[in-house]
Amino acid sequence: MARVVDDVVIVGGGVMGSALAYWLTRLQPGIAVTVVERDPTYRQASSALSAASIRQQYTTPVNIRISQWSLAFLRQTAEHLEVEGDRPDVGLHEGGYLYLAGADGAPVLREAHRIQRDYGADVVLLEPAALTERFPWLAVGEVQLASLGLSGEGWFDGYRLLTSFARKARAQGARYLRAEVVGMKRAGDRIDAVLLDDGRRLPCGVVVNAAGPWAARVAEFACIDLPVRARRRTVFVISCPTPLADFPLLIDTSGFWIRPEGGRFIAGIVPSEDADDLPLEPDTAPFESQFWPALAARVPAFEAARLERAWAGYYEMNTFDHNAIVGPHPDVVNLHFMNGFSGHGIQQAAAVGCALAERITTGRYAAVDLSALGFERILEGRPLLELNVIG
Repeated sequence: MARVVDDVVIVGGGVMGSALAYWLTRLQPGIAVTVVERDPTYRQASSALSAASIRQQYTTPVNIRISQWSLAFLRQTAEHLEVEGDRPDVGLHEGGYLYLAGADGAPVLREAHRIQRDYGADVVLLEPAALTERFPWLAVGEVQLASLGLSGEGWFDGYRLLTSFARKARAQGARYLRAEVVGMKRAGDRIDAVLLDDGRRLPCGVVVNAAGPWAARVAEFACIDLPVRARRRTVFVISCPTPLADFPLLIDTSGFWIRPEGGRFIAGIVPSEDADDLPLEPDTAPFESQFWPALAARVPAFEAARLERAWAGYYEMNTFDHNAIVGPHPDVVNLHFMNGFSGHGIQQAAAVGCALAERITTGRYAAVDLSALGFERILEGRPLLELNVIG
């Protein structure tokens, strides 16, 4: 039996906050949901600047389950998020992820494959000969083993997903306010109100921190230390004159990733400087010094690659264990988190939004059990280790 929850305030209207607003207003029609978003253009939102890809090749069961649930949702986005006959197409393309491993990484890839198969992921291991036969444009070199997602992995239009969640949430009664949260009124184990920069005070039965890279600042308003930091990631847009058939999202042994995007490719590499809160301007210096040499060695056709442009967005990096922090705080019972996705947020939003909405309205998870992602592990020093981390 659903319990009645009123006055939910969501801090942040990106894909996480908007997915939660959609699910809350769907699961409990008439619920009062207010989404506070300081920039409705989403110019600097991680959701809008994401590479918008989805995979099942994780090594933690909770992440695999989240991706499977979210993938099923993405396949039916037009039905779920239709508003007045407009059925949004998020352009889901199940092109797969291809992980490459050398001698040191091959045992890890085999163990990851065992876990993924145990949880129903459609993933296959490829030895070098099979890899060359399937992808003749690939230089195998030192590669000892590869893992390929045959279905249930790929990429999509992340900005369209974000705006479609927000539009449907509004159509179902959610209210969006253009404002910035500057404080919270805490009384014991509860947050009574959220304070805005324009002087307004929003009473709340429940408050949700969905502030993305700025989540730690919001948590401080409740005197809580949240290990989430804004880490800049640059995305390169590359053209290649040679057609390359059946190109998946490739993760190289050197650490770079690359995938098709329209008639071009987008790619990235972990930066050598990974400080907090760097200016949100693309850093193209690693393209010539690190990225292009590794890319051309792996895919010789990219020797003629051209950098067309670049953009930068923030990962909301959970510096504790690179996994999401979801659910209520054990000491502030009406404060919930959906933070620290460390580059996985856009692909996990549909499932996390649904599960957290269930937790808020019924007191338990149903769609996906997110208990493993709870705040308790931070307080107890129990990291949830994920072996397949990109970036």
